[in-house]
Amino acid sequence: MPWTALTHPPDALGILALALLVEALCGYPDGLYRALGHPVTWIGRLIARLDAGLNRGEFNARRLKGVLALLVLLAVVAAFTLALTALAGLVGEIFGILILAFLAASLPAQRSLFVHVRRVAAALRHEGLAGGRRAVSMIVGRDPESLDEAAVCRAAIESLSENFSDGVVAPAFWIGAGGLTGGALYKAINTADSMIGHRTPRHEAFGWAAARLDDLVNLPASRLTALLLIAAASLDRDASAGAAWRAVRRDARHHRSPNAGWPEAAMAGALGLRLAGPRTYGATRVEDAWMGDGRAEAGPADIERALRLYRRACGLMFAGVVVAVGVTFGL
Repeated sequence: MPWTALTHPPDALGILALALLVEALCGYPDGLYRALGHPVTWIGRLIARLDAGLNRGEFNARRLKGVLALLVLLAVVAAFTLALTALAGLVGEIFGILILAFLAASLPAQRSLFVHVRRVAAALRHEGLAGGRRAVSMIVGRDPESLDEAAVCRAAIESLSENFSDGVVAPAFWIGAGGLTGGALYKAINTADSMIGHRTPRHEAFGWAAARLDDLVNLPASRLTALLLIAAASLDRDASAGAAWRAVRRDARHHRSPNAGWPEAAMAGALGLRLAGPRTYGATRVEDAWMGDGRAEAGPADIERALRLYRRACGLMFAGVVVAVGVTFGL
């Protein structure tokens, strides 16, 4: 079986369906992480080396070197994953798809996102505000000491919404479009943005290409995530699909991020909350627009409501992929 068959769209959808199932059931085992690390950590080491070796000179030179660094990163990731795809193709199509699905299962983060956000609600209930601040500091970059209980809860729900898009739906979208290589290339771009795509003196020029490309590759997933959350809200008696739709149409485009506003607005509208708004990252105050027109006083129960909506949306996404596989293969 030629390895190119395993990058063909029907096979990519099969890889995606199995990868989502494996990751939802098992996550990324701690023992495997301790023994081998994780694809994101491997990618991160390469980005750090490129940053250390190339990020110097005047502004325009650093911007060009940032473009070069991004191209090198993508070339290395593409070469490595295409080689893995070629090796998987040597064992036949069925076994090849199984191997690539297990490898691709390391790219989406359905299970770990759920676990980390649930810990915030549990910490607030059992350890109070100090525990909630400690738990939320593991998933957001803002200063936890500046957050009261409502702000901790909003931060957790915002992180769930945004990471559902760029940590789950986006890698799934690109695995479905390009198999293991498509998903890994997306993950490389997203990791580069998180490491160097900041408007700081060091990275404003060098990380420009990574930040702009990340905005582009996340665009389809952010819109799809909003639709998944709206659909999930229609199946939940404790959520409003209509309010989610109205919030997306009214508020999403006003977010400072071209993509994050879509899932955040959908989640806010569905749950009757206000998310985003002014907040503090380190010493920097960010004056962002509010998503949704509900209440800002969120509590642990609202985190749990958001998690229920998230699980329904993940289920709808998986069901859609399974249907697409069946249609593609004529089942």
